[in-house]
Amino acid sequence: MWSRKGVNKYKITPMEKPTNLKTITVEINIQAPLEKVWEFWTVPEHIVKWCYASDDWEAPHAENETRVGENFKTVMAAKDKSTSFNFTGVYTAIKEHELIEYDIDDGRHVAVQFVALLDSIKVIETFEIENINPESVQRTGWQAILDNFKKHVESS
Repeated sequence: MWSRKGVNKYKITPMEKPTNLKTITVEINIQAPLEKVWEFWTVPEHIVKWCYASDDWEAPHAENETRVGENFKTVMAAKDKSTSFNFTGVYTAIKEHELIEYDIDDGRHVAVQFVALLDSIKVIETFEIENINPESVQRTGWQAILDNFKKHVESS
């Protein structure tokens, strides 16, 4: 389990986590109020507008109940209908407007921080990598999703 003691303003440090999984951190600054950033991250009708890594993919459906112990599901699909998958998991820690932690159904852990800066909100996402795709591909994909999130928040 990750300790909240390991959470600070700029990065998340795993504490007492009995695993050898490596982590990657991606981040972005968003020009919007914290409440809006939080809402757009957690409300399904917004999630479907940004939760995909490239323009040939989409998120046609999302379910989300942002509470510890509750599940989430985002359907990610190729726009040409050739493939799709469910991105699912369960929330393990929530601190409104500050922190969301969850375990993906494949057992990996993710932590997302929302840090209010003077002129923006920094979203910092740290995730355990999987062993199928190269780290660079995973970093690029997760960063692209954050980029889409920023674009959606700032244009809405």
